[in-house]
Amino acid sequence: MDLTHKFLIAMPAMADPNFAGSVVYVCEHTEKGALGLVINRPTELTLESLFDKIDLKLEIAPWRDAPVYFGGPVQTERGFVLHVPAGNYSSSLAVRDDIALTTSKDVLEAVAGGSGPDKLLVTLGYSGWGAGQLESEVSANAWLTVDAQPAIIFDTPAEERQAAALRLLGVDPAQLSAQAGHA
Repeated sequence: MDLTHKFLIAMPAMADPNFAGSVVYVCEHTEKGALGLVINRPTELTLESLFDKIDLKLEIAPWRDAPVYFGGPVQTERGFVLHVPAGNYSSSLAVRDDIALTTSKDVLEAVAGGSGPDKLLVTLGYSGWGAGQLESEVSANAWLTVDAQPAIIFDTPAEERQAAALRLLGVDPAQLSAQAGHA
């Protein structure tokens, strides 16, 4: 099972506080493990304040107040930029033809200069799983999985992303139970 370009939606019984109530976008999933970003946990930090910390001047008004997200508990001091279109940046992982994950500063420099990607989501940290770990969590009903839709990542307000992802499965968030079973 390849979970690349899927949403992981935490089940209500998720005990890990890093992931309770979260939606994770899986950027890479191989036999060695998986890497994803929590897409529905904005922090108090804005892009403008992040750019100030890395000595970039953000002049583009629409991005100034955009939140920086908690991407997961791994490497929380490091920035990750999920963006459309993929572009040509020095340290990018192409998730699909149109979506990339970039960890190099050049994408932020492009944003500051007005030539960056059309849509982006910036996180501090990422979510990571070792070989077989994510498959085991999915089998244990810790996560619901569904094909990702970029509009939910980039165009839906953060507080509505979990419900929007659940609707892709035909699930009403109010009807989710903390009890899971196998039919």
